[in-house]
Amino acid sequence: MKGDLFSSEHMAQPPVAAGMTIENAKCVRYTVNGEMLARQGAMIAYRGNLQFERKGQGMGGMLKRAVTGEGLPLMAVRGQGEAWFAHEAQNCFIVDVEPGDEFTVNGRNVLCFDATLSYRIATVKGAGMTGGGLFNSVFSGHGKLALVCEGTPLVIPVSAHYPVYVDTDAIVGWTAGLQTSLHRSQSIGSMLRGGSGEAVQLLLQGEGYVVVRPSEATPQKAGQH
Repeated sequence: MKGDLFSSEHMAQPPVAAGMTIENAKCVRYTVNGEMLARQGAMIAYRGNLQFERKGQGMGGMLKRAVTGEGLPLMAVRGQGEAWFAHEAQNCFIVDVEPGDEFTVNGRNVLCFDATLSYRIATVKGAGMTGGGLFNSVFSGHGKLALVCEGTPLVIPVSAHYPVYVDTDAIVGWTAGLQTSLHRSQSIGSMLRGGSGEAVQLLLQGEGYVVVRPSEATPQKAGQH
């Protein structure tokens, strides 16, 4: 076959090592040799001897999503082979978590991750807000974490002298060492949304980085993720 479709730009490349790599901007390839974890429904293709098992619906089997508090079901992938993961053609990125690191991430942005990573559910401090609290997953250990994001994410440094305010619908995640609290601003809500209600931002203070997506999901859209 000939044509642009069959060029190297679109062709899956041979595996070089076990673990995850970016196949292209919208897709992650994971060469499985043992076990890994992914969000249910994210596998778009695979080859080899792989088994897919739905994780239980307990706290260990789902990641919490911000604002709605709903769960993101997970699946375990076991065996030897290759699997490709994607979610609604969103952009894909890989985070390397080193020993001693912690990365807090919104569950809706999780695509897949190494089984060597540990995760726990955390409630953002002071997030007793309308529509439920802010629930996030805190990853630690040693391994790779693949994220999806609508558009290209913005990574903003946070320092003791320059705290950052982030729209709660736009937050993707943040690094360890940052303290969080909620900040309400009626003036911003009135100016940007044309309404009289309060706008709520997540205030991050300390030393680290916060990741923001260039999109605000409405409650209806967030419920589809």
